[in-house]
Amino acid sequence: MSAAARRLPPPPWMLAAETQAVAGAFPPGAVRFVGGCVRDTVLGRPIGDIDLATPLRPDDVTTRLEAAGIKVVPTGLKHGTVTAVSGGRPFEITTLRVDVSTDGRRAVVAFTDDWDRDAARRDFTMNALSLEPDGRLHDPFGGEADALAGRVRFVGDADQRIVEDYLRLLRYFRFLAHYGRNGADGAQPDAGALAACRRHAPQLDRLSGERIGTEVLRLLAAPDPTAVVRLMAQEEIWTHAVPARAPGASAVERLRALVTVEGVGTGADPLRRLAVLVPPGAASAVADRLRLSRADAARLEALVREVEPIDPDLSEVALLRRLHAEGGPLVRDRAILAWAASLAEGRLPDRRSAEDWRALLARAAAWVEPRLPVGGDDARSLGLKGPAIGQALSALREWWIGERHVPDRDACLAKLRAIARP
Repeated sequence: MSAAARRLPPPPWMLAAETQAVAGAFPPGAVRFVGGCVRDTVLGRPIGDIDLATPLRPDDVTTRLEAAGIKVVPTGLKHGTVTAVSGGRPFEITTLRVDVSTDGRRAVVAFTDDWDRDAARRDFTMNALSLEPDGRLHDPFGGEADALAGRVRFVGDADQRIVEDYLRLLRYFRFLAHYGRNGADGAQPDAGALAACRRHAPQLDRLSGERIGTEVLRLLAAPDPTAVVRLMAQEEIWTHAVPARAPGASAVERLRALVTVEGVGTGADPLRRLAVLVPPGAASAVADRLRLSRADAARLEALVREVEPIDPDLSEVALLRRLHAEGGPLVRDRAILAWAASLAEGRLPDRRSAEDWRALLARAAAWVEPRLPVGGDDARSLGLKGPAIGQALSALREWWIGERHVPDRDACLAKLRAIARP
């Protein structure tokens, strides 16, 4: 199965002292780098985690690492994984495995010393690459060519890979968004893989919300997930992951416009992108299904809720009222979504209006709520008691905001006195 390995110039991360220390704890040929660090090195992208694989058993791995003076954390012994900490950086090291049985959610595995059998259980060809410490690249399934061509292809039979773990169905679309080469009409999926995903989409209901939510948000974090979201909607796959009406053409167009707006300096935000794809009234169900944190669920509901639009033509007082009521981060989010909506509706801005939008975003980002110069003690000194204190201060605050925070303490005391004794 394995083709002859070719040698790559060792990348800087592999030559780093902490990486060399970990690899050096193993005998020649007994360890390889695997997964994303290899895939992204081939593509010339920055790497994230550094994972390794070995035919050695976890106890042998632990003994060798500790003998080399490297800290070992038994993070997943059941699955053959330990974590080495070298130079303050974690390295996951997993013993080669084969699947004994799978049920679509989890696998029972056995250890092996066969590199090809371990590679054959991986999801995509580009993830089956492995790299020896001397730079020899092993590519049993043509993953390097697929990665460079932007082809996301399952290892072996797509149906079989998905049935082993139904989450791979969503990972397919996530990888298509991040690594797929998009043509003029958007994402170009493998026809067989797409058909297999469509067949097994109802099985996503069997997976936990945490796993689904993680994949959906990772997908939406892609530089531009628009074409993939459109594809998932067209193939009736989106609604099996996100319990809401599939995004229509207008929602997808808003997503595309949002990506454009984010590209001018606001930065990508997966939750904000999710908000443009969720219809009003469905935010709570989506948050529950995706097991969003309490803070993220509240933010999603706030972004999906239909409210008075915000735009650069808002008066100073109206903007201040929104900032006081909603806070700077939410006002900024609403402004970003409103800007995207204007683009999606064809109201293309000239340079002046784009600058106005940026100024509004900057104003919201810099917002620090000023403190009303008077408080409860002042109200009580005027004889106010109980609910009357809050009512009077609320009325005073509305007046003070309407005056754009100009009145000082003396002026606010005079106004409070007038409110207390009409």
